[in-house]
Amino acid sequence: MKFLVHTYGCQMNVRDSEAVEALMIAAGHEKVSDENDAELVIVNSCTVRQKAENKAVGKMGYLCSTGKMTGLMGCAVKRLKRDVFKVLPKLDFAVGPRAFGLIPQIVASLADKKPERDSKGAQILELGDDAVPTGLDAHEISGFKAFVTVLVGCDNRCSYCIVPDVRGHEYSRPEAEIVAEVESLVKNGVKEVCLLGQSVLRYGVRDGKTDAFPALLERLCQIKGLERIRFTSAHPKGCTDELVRVYRTYPQICRHLHLPVQSGSDRILKEMGRRYTRAEYLAAVKKLRDFDPEFALTTDIIVGYPGETEEDFEATRSLMEEAGFDNSFVFKYSPRPGTRSAKLPDDVSVEEKERRDQVLLADQERRGLERNSRLVGTVREVMVEGPSKRNAARWSGRDGGNRIVVWEGARPAGSVVKVRITEAHSQILIGELA
Repeated sequence: MKFLVHTYGCQMNVRDSEAVEALMIAAGHEKVSDENDAELVIVNSCTVRQKAENKAVGKMGYLCSTGKMTGLMGCAVKRLKRDVFKVLPKLDFAVGPRAFGLIPQIVASLADKKPERDSKGAQILELGDDAVPTGLDAHEISGFKAFVTVLVGCDNRCSYCIVPDVRGHEYSRPEAEIVAEVESLVKNGVKEVCLLGQSVLRYGVRDGKTDAFPALLERLCQIKGLERIRFTSAHPKGCTDELVRVYRTYPQICRHLHLPVQSGSDRILKEMGRRYTRAEYLAAVKKLRDFDPEFALTTDIIVGYPGETEEDFEATRSLMEEAGFDNSFVFKYSPRPGTRSAKLPDDVSVEEKERRDQVLLADQERRGLERNSRLVGTVREVMVEGPSKRNAARWSGRDGGNRIVVWEGARPAGSVVKVRITEAHSQILIGELA
């Protein structure tokens, strides 16, 4: 059967979709790139914000009207449960985020005869919050970079976040299993891996292993041919002295960390259940920047959380300035069903959320330019990704800080080149081969 997977949402969804593609190919199906050529279309959904869920469900609704076999996977399935068949009555199957490894079996059962649909939604499949997902190590290797899932689920229970409800409790994969997966990827030409987890620095914590993630990094650094290791997403509680030691010891661990802060106000942080204070977050930033002033930090921010005053907002603004983020992703608060914050009045107006969003984005534009301007004249080691998307005459790649670097002169994808920076912009560096 010819199939296509559409993906919405985070890097973990991208990884899950890739695993499904690999499993389907292994089962004898053919992946296509054009929706019109597909006999089966699967949509991997996101529900972290209502807008994201609406996009995925809207796409699925259109596909259900085409007569193709259709499947919905991911977080929206877990949130909607059997109601998914009320929203999408022509949907053939729905699979929750821990059950995607079973999709080839479901497709096989549907291939001969389309089953009768009933009001109970017999075609939905989801595993429990503590179930061990299958198919996590399946890969369709097509380049020099790969995502590797190390931690599934989340136990943080932030007040605004639906992820623990839809992805379940934390499950840390065995170290030996991860190492074997990465070794296999490297043998097949992969040079860079990005380790994924909703709160990746909590790897092993539920099993009582406080320094399991630094130990995993150290073990992966022993794999010959693995040139770069990245990981996301982080929590300031995991920025320990042991993590810094491993960073300092192994240059193949990229000097970049995505460290969501969400707010700079202690009052709002407490309301959110983030489990750290402004001072503790900034102490984590200092720890990383003390050993490398060029260490790149990116973050997530929520504006307009229930009860957020102008004073709270200005506290966020000042924290961002003090932390000196290289880039920031700003989101306007929207309530998610079943979360603690959904019970609070959404009392910051749409207009005020938009204003605060634009203020922070303008601040970041200036700050990003200031940070990047300090790199003019330096020579960066850049892993080549290919022609620039904006200008095919130029080539681009990323340095160890995950900064986009552009230059003239073709080089093989996956190779490492040295580029002297000649020009800086807020989110891109331009240079020449050194």
